[in-house]
Amino acid sequence: MGAQCQRLAVTLKVGGLEDGVPSLDHEGTWLLGHTEQIDFGTPRRVGNDLLVDATLHLRCKHLKRGEGRERCAAHGYSRATPRSPRRPEQPRQLGGDRFVLLEGLKQVERAVHTPAPARKALPVVAGTNPCLGAPCTTADHTRGSACCRDLQIEILCTPTERRLEALVRSRLSPYLCKIERESPDSLGAEMISACGYLDGEGACSLHGRLRKDGATAKPDLCFDWPKAGRGEHPGCVFVGKGKGKKG
Repeated sequence: MGAQCQRLAVTLKVGGLEDGVPSLDHEGTWLLGHTEQIDFGTPRRVGNDLLVDATLHLRCKHLKRGEGRERCAAHGYSRATPRSPRRPEQPRQLGGDRFVLLEGLKQVERAVHTPAPARKALPVVAGTNPCLGAPCTTADHTRGSACCRDLQIEILCTPTERRLEALVRSRLSPYLCKIERESPDSLGAEMISACGYLDGEGACSLHGRLRKDGATAKPDLCFDWPKAGRGEHPGCVFVGKGKGKKG
């Protein structure tokens, strides 16, 4: 038995440069925001891809615990339950208008602002987050902000890395599930790990804020959703409304 029983070190693909650095900055801000069960290293560019080493704090499905001991139900090994490792702090909200974002493919501290309403503008609700307070649930039955707790990850793993692939596929579902070979070099999976930009009420703290260049501080892919009937969480406010966008 070892560390792999409780956590797994992997390399994740953040994305490619096909759509340019600003687009990849948004993808990276989104991915590296999901810190609840993932420790992220420093993003690095390899060719046309942005990669990041990460530790997934997800136990193996064969690990059984009780009375101060744990055992492997697959191989019969057992041991005293080890102390949980001390995880590094990964703040994404720094207080006030300051946040940690990806900019120029690097994590930086930046101040983002909420634009003032235009003079003589009529009161509208266009800037309201329609998902706030929605009864949506993730597969572990956690209610609220489901889209901010669920994410798709791409783990670098070739078919020759059989041990790594077996360890990935043995993680406890539904916290890591729907594992499929994404390409000859990677595995795609769905993971539950809440976003560090969520505030105490379950709302996105970046919502409605802008970067210095006028781009939305909230990652743009957070505004781009599948058409109704394609992968919404149970309780989604958009189910049955025929809308393809929400924010």
